[in-house]
Amino acid sequence: MPATRLDEIDRKILAELQADGRMTNVELAKRVGISAPPCLRRVRTLEEQGYIRGYHADVDARELGFEVQVFASVGLQSQAESDLNAFEARCNEWPLVRECHMLNGEVDFILKCVAPDLSTFQRFLTEELTAADNVASVKTSLVIRGAKDEPGVPFDVLEDRLSHSA
Repeated sequence: MPATRLDEIDRKILAELQADGRMTNVELAKRVGISAPPCLRRVRTLEEQGYIRGYHADVDARELGFEVQVFASVGLQSQAESDLNAFEARCNEWPLVRECHMLNGEVDFILKCVAPDLSTFQRFLTEELTAADNVASVKTSLVIRGAKDEPGVPFDVLEDRLSHSA
């Protein structure tokens, strides 16, 4: 469902929960300017409609001992839909792969991987990823540091776009 079908209150609810998914319903209702019962109903509806997919803690991988973060660009031998689906299913089985995105262009997939150390990632790379069915090429880039990691969408851009189309 397009964002234009959401009213301003729904969009405010989503923006607030995106910024802090742990706030109470009472606090959320206060921030968006409605009472608690209808706020809770709206949140539940947004969850049921798939706008809210879940609630997660933003954990620090390095603090937990995952010192290595790598982006792997993967090229497949075949891009038939069944082969693409098979590769995506395989990615879902690999714990070190935290994100998997299909791309257009020269690279078929980009994977975000984490590992406790370089030797663990190297073992995954050589024994799992490059050895997987249909994988033709893998190019990796080791992350030195992250400069930005924002979840979700920029609601201020959405609101600006909607105000100019009205």
